[in-house]
Amino acid sequence: MTTEGPWEALRRFTDARIGLGRAGAALPIAEVLKFSMAHAQARDAVTTPLDWAPIESGLDALGLETVRIESVAGDRDTYLRRPDLGRRLSASSRERLAGLAGKAPDLLIVVADGLSSTGVAANAVPMIAALLPFVRNSGWSLAPVLLADQGRVALGDDAGELLGARAVLVLIGERPGLSSPDSLGAYLTWGPRVGRKDGERNCISNIRRGGLSAEEAAFKAHWLLREAMRRGLTGVGLKDESSYQLEGGRAPRSLRDR
Repeated sequence: MTTEGPWEALRRFTDARIGLGRAGAALPIAEVLKFSMAHAQARDAVTTPLDWAPIESGLDALGLETVRIESVAGDRDTYLRRPDLGRRLSASSRERLAGLAGKAPDLLIVVADGLSSTGVAANAVPMIAALLPFVRNSGWSLAPVLLADQGRVALGDDAGELLGARAVLVLIGERPGLSSPDSLGAYLTWGPRVGRKDGERNCISNIRRGGLSAEEAAFKAHWLLREAMRRGLTGVGLKDESSYQLEGGRAPRSLRDR
């Protein structure tokens, strides 16, 4: 019978690489191989093109219209070397969105590939599905969901300004780590316009299996959106106090039943 060591007990609480052991002066080969696999998964998350078809199908099943757009960065290499180009819409995308201009929506949702196609493919549709009941119950009008290739967070400012949206929510693949290549980030900006700073946004990070669930993230996003609509701001002036609602028993049923 083997006795569980202290490191094995601690590993249950973290994905961090702790207590890896030694084989002479080096790491055990099993740990070297695990590290190589994690590094390969992180690289794949950044470089693999995102297949939008399943996302379009999933959003269509939710009754949502989608529109494809892209940034000025024309390819992946340019996107990675020139972050500034990923923040602006291409000329063809601007023309496409100009055709949608009409009554200004309360909320624009932008899904961008970002730095993890893996994170977007796994989490974007579940996140929107969890958020949609909150949006509909609040009576907020929605623009078509924009699906953006080679997009950075600030691309939502450009699109939101064109459509006159009161607020924009950008769901984007987060820079992968060696234990989380599949993470989605959600960035909320009130009054989107070109030139907004990061301090004018709220971020919900680490949305993934093993991190923050889609239901929890949607609950936080709705709280922030509601307060943004009420106060007319996002960013450093809007602190996430949604946990007080959880403690007060007003969380969504999916969370209360856990």
